[in-house]
Amino acid sequence: MHGLLSPAVAPLLALGTEYYLFGAAGLISIAAFAGLILAPALSAYGRPWEKMAAAFLSLFVLGALVALGLALGVFIFFNWDKITDFF
Repeated sequence: MHGLLSPAVAPLLALGTEYYLFGAAGLISIAAFAGLILAPALSAYGRPWEKMAAAFLSLFVLGALVALGLALGVFIFFNWDKITDFF
């Protein structure tokens, strides 16, 4: 065997650069959420049911941040002509 991957599998792994960038951005975002929102929420409480409630409520914060990001992205997508004329 010449390498670790057979020649038939290698084309399946040829992804565009944007997929790696979006994947890295997703991982950084999840790490930021875990480090800046979830970890402090869990460490603020001592009882297991309080930690579960804090984790559950942190998911609402995550959902709000995702919804805000999607809304901002849709706004920019539909108003890109006006935004570029501004600059």
